[in-house]
Amino acid sequence: MAVAQSPIPTTLEGPFEPATRRFDPSLRRGSNDLPMDHPRLKKNVTLNFPEQIALAISSPTSMWVSWVTGDAQIGKNVTPLDPSKVGSEVRYGKESGKYESVKKGVSVVYSQLYPFEGLLNYTSGIIHHVRIDGLKPGTKYYYKCGDSSIPAMSEEHAFETLPMPSQSTYPHRIAVVGDLGLTSNTSTTIDHLIQNDPSMILMVGDLTYANQYRTTGGKGASCFSCAFPDAPIRETYQPRWDGWGRFMEPLTSRVPMMVIEGNHEIEPQVSGITFKSYLTRFAVPSEESGSKSAQYAWLKDDLHRLNRTVTPWLVAAWHPPWYNSYSSHYQEFECMRQEMEALLYQYGVDIVFSGHVHAYERMNRVYNYTLDRCGPVYITVGDGGNIEQVDVDFADDPGKCPSAGDNTPEFGGVCHLNFSSGPAKGNFCWNKQPEWSAFRESSFGHGILEVVNSTYALWTWHRNQDTYKEDSHGDQIYIVRQPELCSPSVQPSVAPSVPSLSAALHSLVLSLSLPLLGMFSLLSSSK
Repeated sequence: MAVAQSPIPTTLEGPFEPATRRFDPSLRRGSNDLPMDHPRLKKNVTLNFPEQIALAISSPTSMWVSWVTGDAQIGKNVTPLDPSKVGSEVRYGKESGKYESVKKGVSVVYSQLYPFEGLLNYTSGIIHHVRIDGLKPGTKYYYKCGDSSIPAMSEEHAFETLPMPSQSTYPHRIAVVGDLGLTSNTSTTIDHLIQNDPSMILMVGDLTYANQYRTTGGKGASCFSCAFPDAPIRETYQPRWDGWGRFMEPLTSRVPMMVIEGNHEIEPQVSGITFKSYLTRFAVPSEESGSKSAQYAWLKDDLHRLNRTVTPWLVAAWHPPWYNSYSSHYQEFECMRQEMEALLYQYGVDIVFSGHVHAYERMNRVYNYTLDRCGPVYITVGDGGNIEQVDVDFADDPGKCPSAGDNTPEFGGVCHLNFSSGPAKGNFCWNKQPEWSAFRESSFGHGILEVVNSTYALWTWHRNQDTYKEDSHGDQIYIVRQPELCSPSVQPSVAPSVPSLSAALHSLVLSLSLPLLGMFSLLSSSK
């Protein structure tokens, strides 16, 4: 018997009545971290051969290739490797086995140091970054990386560049995932994501959860402060970064991954150094996008330069969500919203992706906590599978509304507020699912964004429990732009004669880098 499928809804039909799918008690809320000797985490190359190979977009005609060589060290006394001893070289071409071009790059090492009794120090392997350019959009390339003078070159890998931006060409499938970690649930998420064959990956922060461990390794904890209340500093077991790089390599060596840092990437050292591992390991197009200036001024200028005839879709991403009806992280980054929301609304941002909350939630179009057909569609996908487990409590459930003193951000101030209008007027929390929350569910998974044309994009959230079900998903909707009704209030003073970097990437992520663990992204993670 044929079963008629329901048509996929569109945002034109919204705002939708709020809907909740409660956590399935037959599922586990989380799983333990994979051990370092797991086949997907352990080192499988020798000497100075490349491992942890990863791609990142630099421009429509260039790509970053990054990898690691040599052995990291962890112990009381560690000696950094000399990065000049191993070359950084990529050979590439359009035919398998024929590498007509060669580019060389830079190599660095970093250390994570803890001068406390009983804690161990770490120094990395040699981390290499090479920018290859002169690439043709929409073309498959084959490459090897390493040092041919040793010789120690990788096996052949391949990638396909994104199409040149225009009103009619878009990246095929953009995978969006956050708060990933290295658990059994993580494995399911990534395996499912690979099945969906993305052309690019957007990682919205909290990558390895290396800071859920003592420096001595062993077993990670879902709550660091609970498990290690006497820790002199928030420690981090850096070999988890190496394991994560190996775990991700089968995907990231052929599909570019654009990363955003989250709170688990802070990793403070006594000297005040933060984000050291993140900033050293990943190549991001910060210089290409000119993001070295003050963030707000740079962002305003970058948005002003954007030509929406070339780049109709404008999608932003940062780690902590502004709109969130879960108890976890409720109103945690309200200061950031108050400072930044008007600017993004003014320039007509279409979609905003965030993580941080370990669950899924899609909002109705909203601006300043008010339903607004021209506001962005905010989507939280912090449900990648990390050790801290899935969030199941909602702030509108009886007894689950956080106190005003809860959910203090690790960076930045506190701006918690009671609502001044609407059904929750005078209250800190709603007593039912907020009207701006269209759909929420506590499950692990990832999302896929498929841009259909200049006004339609299909968003699909894939739950881990649906991995082996044919054509199954947890949430799906066409996000529809209405430029005739919601055109940006400011247009570029001069349309660029050639596509800007933002246009080149179809602004699938705004380049933001707020000190509050805020807007970090494709075009300019603060490098």
